[in-house]
Amino acid sequence: MPTTLEDVKKHPVFHYFAEISAIPRGSGNEREISDYLLRFAQEKGLEGVQDDALNIFIKKPASKGYEHVPAVILQGHMDMVCEKNKGTAHDFEHDPISLQLKEDMLYACNTTLGADNGIAVAYALAILDSNDVPHPALEIIITTEEETTMKGALEANPELFSGEVFINLDSEEEGKLLVSSAGGITATQALPIQWETAQKDLKGYSIQLNGLFGGHSGMSIQKGRGNAIKLLGRILHDLSVQYPLHLYAINGGLKSNAIPREAEAVIYVHEKSSMDLPKLVSDWAQILKSELRTADPGISVTVEETDHVPDKVYSARTTQNVITSLLLIPNGVQSMSQEIQGLTESSTNLGVVTSDSKEIRFVSEIRSSVKSLKQHTVRQVELIAQLTESRFSTEADYPEWPYLPDSKVRRLFEKVYQKLYGTSPEIAAIHAGLECGIFIEKLPHIDAISLGPDMFDVHTPEEHVSVSSTIRTWDYLVAALKEMNDFYR
Repeated sequence: MPTTLEDVKKHPVFHYFAEISAIPRGSGNEREISDYLLRFAQEKGLEGVQDDALNIFIKKPASKGYEHVPAVILQGHMDMVCEKNKGTAHDFEHDPISLQLKEDMLYACNTTLGADNGIAVAYALAILDSNDVPHPALEIIITTEEETTMKGALEANPELFSGEVFINLDSEEEGKLLVSSAGGITATQALPIQWETAQKDLKGYSIQLNGLFGGHSGMSIQKGRGNAIKLLGRILHDLSVQYPLHLYAINGGLKSNAIPREAEAVIYVHEKSSMDLPKLVSDWAQILKSELRTADPGISVTVEETDHVPDKVYSARTTQNVITSLLLIPNGVQSMSQEIQGLTESSTNLGVVTSDSKEIRFVSEIRSSVKSLKQHTVRQVELIAQLTESRFSTEADYPEWPYLPDSKVRRLFEKVYQKLYGTSPEIAAIHAGLECGIFIEKLPHIDAISLGPDMFDVHTPEEHVSVSSTIRTWDYLVAALKEMNDFYR
């Protein structure tokens, strides 16, 4: 196995992963990476299409002797979640991702790595660039904004595809073949701010929560990790019961599909009440440390006095509506599957709260493998918006990927895995949202599977990927493509 970063980059997959890591590609900022992929196709003499959503579609003819095999669609997404540790000087709009090797694991430097889903892009480019990997006709689709709105997949033109086999490369556990995934929708509650003149005897404090693990809201929601926004709501509610307080600002989380690791509220209380506030917050720090001693032992709750003297603060009604929203908006696992042991069936994640001079916005990522249950949670959030005099909206509604009992591509990958490793792969469903459901809705005839190497702590600055697992998964994928010549006769 390679022992230095330069040695790792000699493998074709990591060669291309390093190349795309030098290109900023946060969700919504994909123009440069999309243009790079289109140039790649043109330079290799392949048919390439860039659509209005900046999706890239590349075709490569079948190897000799594979002309009779149904065309294979290989799919991944080019965007990444952009998170960094507090105090890290990194501009995701312009700066490249810095790579570092720690034994078998590839990390970034205090930022997300982008292995989700840059490894899929690297697999696709390596296959397209190879002359010694036998394969059926290939149709590569690399989508945009998967981590936010699923816009790329939703806008992909099904007329560009003729393939019957669909291989998604957006999984995160080696040896596990995904055959079903949840659908999802993003729900936003916008609460208008009523301001009132600040009284003269108010004292200000900033209450901050940080040190939480966070994580992907689909992959990690069942782990019981703390949600910084919801925990902050509990503290604010308790303080509001003790004495009158006025909010001035509240912010937390970065992405709706990431469990929020940090949150902060600026509040003002009367000076006569301020004597007890630091102790009350300190008590809450101990309560939460006890509650989360296993799931989130690094949680930190701090309070700092602020010298800022405001002209205005949130009205008592707005403050109460914010606290009510923080307490009542559902969060976490809502139901477990009764068919697949250990599978989260429905969940919701209050991932972001932001405030400006006009409104406070609460953004939730709602997931379910059952469409009616997904809509049930949406209705709950909508009713809370009505209760708190807020506007409600939804976006990025994408379908679930239903299980196909007689999948031929699943049998193929099981056979190849058995041949390579002498054991059977795990067949599983996933609670995270994959683009397979969208493509199956557009192309009902396709037979889909999803696979990928071992990745850890995705959507966090601790994200890392196993080098050896990535190489083994590459070998597995190449072997499966080669086996199709006989399997699809």
